[in-house]
Formats: sequence, C-alpha cells, structure tokens
Amino acid sequence: MALTAIIEEHGGPEKFKLVDLDVGAPGEGEVRIAHKAVGLNFIDVYQRSGAYPMTLPHAMGMEAAGVIEAVGEWVTHLKVGDRAAYASNPPGAYAEARVMPAAQVCPLPEGISFEEGAAMMLKGMTVEYLFHRTTPLQSGDTVLFHAAAGGVGLIACQWARSEGITLIGTAGTDEKCQLALDHGAAHCINYRSGDWVQKVRDLTDGKGVDVVMDAVGKDTFDGSLSSLRPLGMMISFGAASGLVPPFEVALLGKKGSLKITRPTLFTHVADHETCQDMARHLADKVLSGDVKINIGQRFALSDVAKAHVSLEARETTGSTVLEI
Repeated sequence: MALTAIIEEHGGPEKFKLVDLDVGAPGEGEVRIAHKAVGLNFIDVYQRSGAYPMTLPHAMGMEAAGVIEAVGEWVTHLKVGDRAAYASNPPGAYAEARVMPAAQVCPLPEGISFEEGAAMMLKGMTVEYLFHRTTPLQSGDTVLFHAAAGGVGLIACQWARSEGITLIGTAGTDEKCQLALDHGAAHCINYRSGDWVQKVRDLTDGKGVDVVMDAVGKDTFDGSLSSLRPLGMMISFGAASGLVPPFEVALLGKKGSLKITRPTLFTHVADHETCQDMARHLADKVLSGDVKINIGQRFALSDVAKAHVSLEARETTGSTVLEI
C-alpha cells in the first residue's frame, strides 16, 4: 500500500484526499518506483482545478524521483535498484510509490540528489526544449523570459548564461528580480513598477528581443508580442494567469511578421529516445555546475494542499518538492 494524494472532483486545494492505494506489480513496459521526493508544477494546478480536465477520481502529480523496485517485461533501460526520475503522463506522482510506463522514466546519475531529481525533470526538460527544440537560438541572441524567479525561470537563467544568450527576465518583486539576476539573468524587470514593455525596448535599443518565452499567459501575452523584434518568435508554453484569449492572426503581421507556437513538454518526451536524450542533456548541465537546482520550498506529502495554496499565490521561488 502507498499513501497517495487524489482528487475526486475538480476545485481548489481542499479537494485533495490522502488515501492508501495498492501499488501492485508492473506489467509489460512498466516499472514500480518507490518515490523519495516529488516535484510540484503549475500543470498540477491546472489539472486539479479543471482547467485541464481529467477523468476522476485520479491520483495527482507529474514529476518525481526514487528507486526502481520492480521491472516489467520488455524494459531494458532500467533495473531493480536503479535511481531514477521522470516527468511524464499519466499523473500519479503524489504518492509513496506507483506503477507507471517505463519509457519516460530516466536513470538519475549518482551526483544528483533525489530532491534535485524531483525538482528538475519537468522544469529542466522544459528549458531544454525551449532552448534547443523550438526555434534556433545561438550565442548573442536575446530572450525575454517571464516569471524568471520561478522553478523553470531560474533554470532558464542559468541555461541562457551557460550558452551566451542574453536573458531579460520579469518578476513580481525586487527580491525575485535579484534572485533571477543571481542565477544568470542579464536584466530583470519588476513588472509591477512601470511599463515593462518599454523597459524591454530600452534594454534592446528599441529593437525588441529575438524570442519571448511566456508561461504566464493572459496577463503578459499582448506585451510579449509588443516586445519582439520583426520576425521574432513568441513561445507561449503556459497559462499561470489564465488562458490566452482568442486574437486576430493578422496582428502578427502588423507587429512585424511575428511567429508564434504553443509547445508542450509531453509532445517532446512522448518518444522514448528523445525523452532520454533530453534527460541526459539536463543531467549534464547539472553535473557540470552550469545549472544548480534551487529548491525554495519543501512540504510533507500530507501537506500537499498547503503546497498548492503557496504555488497558486505565487509565494514560491525556485522549485517546490514534497518530501516522502
């Protein structure tokens, strides 16, 4: 039996229930993993609230690290006793242990702790695809990154610095801006202290940035488009402030023949080999010291509702983990 956080109906953090579930044995192409730490992400909020509806009841959570306890037939990249981490469907990471598809579970090198593994997989592989699989980026390019002091943002700040990319961050307080600067952002704008779009323009000599990476959504979308140079790329990869409303596609032409895409991590990691390559690239960045995983908050599994309250209130910095 494994203590597991589930929801039986969509709603607020109060909808979480802690139950003991029978874990069982893995089938073909599956593994059973005993979790040591679990990561929290905004997609968890979307799923819990119903913004991303799920068939209920359902266990929650997309990211964790632990030790492989059992391996099903046809699984060749993992064995019993291996350290492992993942960020993948289906949800179910908020648990002491689970059985899940093995294809997206990745070996976790000895030099990376379980907490770091749980805190880095979804956020770090998101940064990996943003910088390497979405639009061509090279040293000297300029990126605007919203929520630069969050879990994804702090990894992105370091990743950009390691590759010679100028990252302009935004955050909601001066303290969060300083945190982004400390992690490698070239500049960080407190978007509560004036016209942040004009400040982006000023920092780029009026030209605009090459790429915007925006997981905030509704509140920043229009300003993000206005921050781009002609032919620039808008990457909308989240909606922390709400879904982006419909807009006229002709607006992209008026603002300089802009490009826009709405990628997801789970499209990229659906292929086993791609997923494993992305995880290795991320692990190399961490092991080299180019990227350090900032764990700003820790909660017990039994306090998962409190963790969600903090996450939604934007009271968190860096990554948040549940301790098992």
